[in-house]
Amino acid sequence: MKINRKILIPLLLLPVWFAIYHYLQPLTDQFIDNVLGLEKGKHLTEALRFFVFEFPKVMLLLTLIIFFVGIIRTYFTPERTRKALEGKKTFTGNVMAALLGIVTPFCSCSAIPLFLGFVESGVPLGVTFSFLIAAPMINEVAIILLYGMFGWQVAAIYVGTGLAIAILAGWVIGLLKLEKWVEPWVYKTHLGESGVQEEKLSFANRINLGYEAVKEIVGKVWIYVALGILVGAGAHGYVPEDFMASLMGKSAWYSIPLSIVIGIPLYSNAAGIVPIVSVLIEKGASLGTALAFMMSVIALSLPEMIILRKVLKLPLILTFIGIVGTGIMIVGYLFNYFF
Repeated sequence: MKINRKILIPLLLLPVWFAIYHYLQPLTDQFIDNVLGLEKGKHLTEALRFFVFEFPKVMLLLTLIIFFVGIIRTYFTPERTRKALEGKKTFTGNVMAALLGIVTPFCSCSAIPLFLGFVESGVPLGVTFSFLIAAPMINEVAIILLYGMFGWQVAAIYVGTGLAIAILAGWVIGLLKLEKWVEPWVYKTHLGESGVQEEKLSFANRINLGYEAVKEIVGKVWIYVALGILVGAGAHGYVPEDFMASLMGKSAWYSIPLSIVIGIPLYSNAAGIVPIVSVLIEKGASLGTALAFMMSVIALSLPEMIILRKVLKLPLILTFIGIVGTGIMIVGYLFNYFF
């Protein structure tokens, strides 16, 4: 039996990948302390140590997991997602839409065609919003980075709370019957059938698409990873812990609403914001406040709101921001109370 080399290569590279990942911290310390000869404890030394360790660690995680996620995604095309949600109503549809949002390719630029496709297929408005919330907020980059910087518990918390917000926010929007605030031309649009038969891919082809996913996604986000970790390194080395604790700590009741207000107009993706959140927590920010800030930046980004304005009237956009923002605020306070 002949084994395709595209399948064999990642299997052979896995032990090398794990060895590099395991020895990254001692290699970093050796480089900073002995090769560069920098003095331990200095602001610049610790900022540089943070960057030299975190950047390759994050890139290693991204490369490996996006490869496997890229393979999984070949089974979940946007067309299949749309068909899966057709005829689904109320809470069941919201749950399914939020879960599908995690594994379906999505970015802000695809918000309008996805929205149009869902509406034309008869997918309820609330179900559509559950998908539009979950897809950007609970993506593989966010999960990978959170796992790499905080461990699986925080990553699981983020996924669970993100799903809860997507499901409940979409459900509430559905109950409010806000279809009147969708632009009238949306309901007159007929995208028609694509006429393209979905190709049945061999596993070797899916492996190839995994490679393509690595090239495409890592190629797009590495600069955000670098910038985010660079900002995080600066905060790690220079920002006083007492200042951060006073601004975003548990004792500051205003920290969560303030973090959401600050986060909404900012534009970043998970690759840029997670390293910053990591340092905020390290410097004294509470977990709930930091997660609320991250969720507001990713789920309520200004560019996506501007794009959605083409298909939604302003009252619906403001309602969407209000419901999701309230959900994020509740999550923030809950986690500050329990953790």
